Amino acid sequence: MHVLVTGGLGFLGHAVTRELLATGHRVTVMTRGRSDRTPPPGAELVTGDIRDRDRVADIVQQGGYGGVVHLAALTSGRDSFADPLSYFDVNATGTLNLLMALDAARSTTGPAALVFASTNIVYGSQHHGALSEDLDPHPESPYAASKVAAEQMVAAYAATGAIGAITVRPFNIAGAVDGITDTDHARIIPNVFRAITGELDYVTLNGDGSAVRDFVHVADVATAVRLALTTCTPGASQTINLGSGVGASMASVVAAAEQITGRPVNVRRQPPKPEPPNLIADISRAHTALDWRPARSELTAILMGAWEAWLKSSFDSFVTTLSRQSR
Repeated sequence: MHVLVTGGLGFLGHAVTRELLATGHRVTVMTRGRSDRTPPPGAELVTGDIRDRDRVADIVQQGGYGGVVHLAALTSGRDSFADPLSYFDVNATGTLNLLMALDAARSTTGPAALVFASTNIVYGSQHHGALSEDLDPHPESPYAASKVAAEQMVAAYAATGAIGAITVRPFNIAGAVDGITDTDHARIIPNVFRAITGELDYVTLNGDGSAVRDFVHVADVATAVRLALTTCTPGASQTINLGSGVGASMASVVAAAEQITGRPVNVRRQPPKPEPPNLIADISRAHTALDWRPARSELTAILMGAWEAWLKSSFDSFVTTLSRQSR
């Protein structure tokens, strides 16, 4: 299958592209012009902004794609409060632009398979324990609301028979593939590494750090996306959680990182916040619908791979800086 991966140079996008190439698919990666990364060997690269309706239509029409993995998005809940219009423009209108492009190309390509990456954030903070896809979304930020709107568009368009669609809701994606790891400063694992290497003075934990969250390896998510792509049925859509199915407390993440790296983490504790104590994914639907299980998502394995990638990236940045200074 020829597959278009939007946002394919990102953390998850690289892993998905690699997974698809390794299983015999032809892959075209769409980027809006990112220059700090290249796709895995064998992938084609096209430049286009998901907000540019005409350009997206041209890319889809020329590619003749049998499948699309839609990952291009803005993803910071905190930033979305300051700039909600950009979040709706990229996440909701961008998804609309992609669907309209698929609709225009349908006469020549037939119904495409679409995997749309949403987020577990759509569940909100009113639930706790294992979160099932049957729960109603409760978006609490413009980011979450923009993803819910995109989910609804995908489901409505699939219901016409024009595409088959699966919306995946990953939980906390972590780990590394090909030396590429998560560097988002809003997330605990990158901040723990930043504290270990001196980029941060300390890591902040709320209360005693007992809040439990679900961490899933990026390679496991990529495998699930590939399976979802081949499971899509024209005229149908479904939503599937992707997580490890087990939880780890914030304090245990810090402790495990200390053990793996052999270095201490300076922790500053804040007063407890009114946050859900325990949020993990109910992944039973992923088991039954995709025959998928998270094989690499044990916390220690996630942290070991992420730490190795973090050290390599830090070393490469250091070498690059020295090279520039010597010119």
